[in-house]
Amino acid sequence: MALSSLAGGPQRRIRPRMAPHWQYPGAVSRPNAPENRMQSESMKPSVRTRSLAFAATLVATLALLLAALVVIDHAIDSRVIETVTGQLPSSASGEIARQLASVQNETLSFRLGLLAASGAALLVLALAIAWRVSRRLEAPLELLRDAAWEMAAGRSASLALPQGGHTHEVALALAAVGSRLASSEAAARWLDVTLDSMADSVFVTAPDGSIRRANAAAARLTGWSAEELRELNLTTLVADQDRGEFDIAGASSGMRELTFVTRAGQTIPVSLSGSRIADEDPNLRGCVFVAHDITDRKRAERRIRYLARYDTLTKVPNRMQFQHSLQQAMARARRAGRGVALLYLDLDQFKEINDTFGHAAGDRTLEILSERLIGRIPKETMLGRLAGDEFGLFVENLPREEDNRAMLGALARTLLDQLGRPFHIGNQEILITASVGIALCPQDADNVVDLIRDADAAMYHSKQNGGNSFSFYAPDMSAIAVERLMLKSKLRRAIERDELVMLYQPKVDLKEGRIVGAEALLRWRLPDHGDIPPAQFIPLAEESDLITAIGEWVLKRVCRDYRRWQDHVPQPGRVSINLSLKQLRQAEFIPNCRSVFSDFGVSPVNFELEITETTLMTDARRMVGLLDELRGMGLHLSIDDFGTGYSSLAALQQFPVGTLKIDQSFVQHAADSRDDATLVRTIVEMGRNLELEVVAEGIETSRQLAHLRELGCHLGQGRVFGEPMAADALLAVLLAQARGEKHFAALFA
Repeated sequence: MALSSLAGGPQRRIRPRMAPHWQYPGAVSRPNAPENRMQSESMKPSVRTRSLAFAATLVATLALLLAALVVIDHAIDSRVIETVTGQLPSSASGEIARQLASVQNETLSFRLGLLAASGAALLVLALAIAWRVSRRLEAPLELLRDAAWEMAAGRSASLALPQGGHTHEVALALAAVGSRLASSEAAARWLDVTLDSMADSVFVTAPDGSIRRANAAAARLTGWSAEELRELNLTTLVADQDRGEFDIAGASSGMRELTFVTRAGQTIPVSLSGSRIADEDPNLRGCVFVAHDITDRKRAERRIRYLARYDTLTKVPNRMQFQHSLQQAMARARRAGRGVALLYLDLDQFKEINDTFGHAAGDRTLEILSERLIGRIPKETMLGRLAGDEFGLFVENLPREEDNRAMLGALARTLLDQLGRPFHIGNQEILITASVGIALCPQDADNVVDLIRDADAAMYHSKQNGGNSFSFYAPDMSAIAVERLMLKSKLRRAIERDELVMLYQPKVDLKEGRIVGAEALLRWRLPDHGDIPPAQFIPLAEESDLITAIGEWVLKRVCRDYRRWQDHVPQPGRVSINLSLKQLRQAEFIPNCRSVFSDFGVSPVNFELEITETTLMTDARRMVGLLDELRGMGLHLSIDDFGTGYSSLAALQQFPVGTLKIDQSFVQHAADSRDDATLVRTIVEMGRNLELEVVAEGIETSRQLAHLRELGCHLGQGRVFGEPMAADALLAVLLAQARGEKHFAALFA
């Protein structure tokens, strides 16, 4: 509205701006300004009409009052005449009375005539004055009225008034009211624009969940318009499977994941965070919820889970998933008193196909053969790819009291016949055979590791007999078992004989090419056998309870080396140490760690404990408390072999980890395989979004290194940076780096 003065003084302009109305809970609705204005104009007389009526009424009242006075005076005179004539003689009193009455009547008529003429003149004068005054009053009042109605309608209006007087003061007061109203509605409009600009959906509800306000994103997410949402309860948007556990009071604090149902019936997973609105005014109390669409995250989670559990080439379960399913099948069989058979299948001379026709032909061969296997296996069996050209399948629910060898032998021969049929790749006919080893549970083994070992031993026995055959496991087949027993016996004396060796693999910043830490790698240097990797002797140590002594030796040796490095290099970086599940389960593990760090005078912040994803999920609730305590000491925590386990992203968020290590099986093919590249890219992006450090292990080529750098991976380690080295060798590299030398300059050129 604009208020300006045009007459009676200098010009003055006031312009409060009107904004669209935003109604808060409990507010009175804005009246319908045009309709009410018409009703007001039709029902109420104008100022001019009321002024004229008032003047006429005033003159008429005065005239009536004067007429009454004249009549009263006439009555008094009549009484006086009657009194006087009464005292005169009767002969003269009658005539005198008539004459006096005649005079009195003439006087009354004259007075009334004079009064009527004066009243008429006064009425005309009063009406003229009232007309003039009302004209001066009605114009500004009508302007004020029109401006007020325009303001009520949310529009601007112009008002011209002379300065001075009460109307000008009313105009100024009205301008102030308009300015306050404009400011209030501008703030409400700003809130509307802000909420509608948010990418996440916002719902403002009453305490009972009735939706009072929803932004544009909420309308897009649900398919309901903002007006339609205001007629719904937030609970009605929750899918049936989540509605039973959902309540407004519980959801108004914290964050949860649930599923919304759109107007079209589509289900959308969302992350819902809520907060209560507290105010003294009960009309303003309620809750505000922010819903974030996590469809992409859930899809990525499912993709990662699939890539981690299934072989991307053959589309069958990989070794990790196969072992997991086999373990479950053995548990079911144990409870039901039934048996399980494992068939371990290895292709004969498969390397020749890769060497002769190339890896593409080899991959196609695996695809064709896996399709043949899937088409011939019974319903009770499961097929998995255990290694490059090795497959496994197990048959469960076998009668334990019967001899199932004939049936299993027939199945093995059927599979061998299917695999032995020739096929073509391009113009080349290819013929390939396989060898099968069979082991039974519980007759041969009662756990997954031993059952696979026995079936593997039987398969090698078949291969040694010329291939294209199958063999059942027998104890005298397993040279591996003999070797295993020998290693277990010698491992007990490995610490005493100082046969354990600690090597370090540098961790390199993939952006700057600097060494920022290392991973401690344990080796068993057994005379006449060479270096034995941890994957071969750590399971033996866990079975024979030697893992405690070996773990303590590793921690002390790493701390001793680190203390020596710090004497020459102030910041050697962070060293990571691998932990097994059995170590973490020991009650004295944490006190021993504190003691070792104190004895060598090193800070726990310089070390990182690597725990596999499978180990984390073994006993998640207990692991959270244990890892929180380790993190409280200052130790960094890392998930090793990430992507090979069975955890969900939501489950991993509860662990206090700071680093994800991408398993080398994904890194090795990331530059060539689209599926592995997608998995690695997803893990890197997920780590960045969760503010976690991502380490790629097993980098062997400069091409893999370039690909990981392009993806933005933080750190890397592998043979591309050299073989694992002794403590003194790593110290020499760190000293050279401290002098400004770039050890990996060629790789980062």
